[in-house]
Amino acid sequence: RSGGVTRVDLSPPLPQALHAQPLRMDHKTHRQMSRGKLAPEARIDLHGMTLAVAQPVLTRFVMQARADGRRLVLVITGKGRGTGPDAPLPVRPGALRHTVPHWLHMPPLNAAVLQVRPAHRRHGGEGAYYVYLRR
Repeated sequence: RSGGVTRVDLSPPLPQALHAQPLRMDHKTHRQMSRGKLAPEARIDLHGMTLAVAQPVLTRFVMQARADGRRLVLVITGKGRGTGPDAPLPVRPGALRHTVPHWLHMPPLNAAVLQVRPAHRRHGGEGAYYVYLRR
């Protein structure tokens, strides 16, 4: 509660929203990726970065991975920590976790990214994303 107003988040939970997106990669590769059978060819850990720092770092990483011919990369965001009830401003926990998929679907990254899915538990689960890159 903030100033007598309750904020209600009407957006679907992030994993559900990502799974609702149409599949743009072949089913066999997607199945292997979803089961954690495909090893990411590169990874980046954005833990502890602010949104302002993380966005250019992510952009450089994805563009370089694509230039290097990599197809599957892992982006680790962390799950985010919740704010206490005494926090001065209501903040959605896990700012990176919620913002990174949006960045990946906006220019210039959308030209490089084919698919974004939550990672398998062995690769970070809710705190990481598989990013499948275009050729």
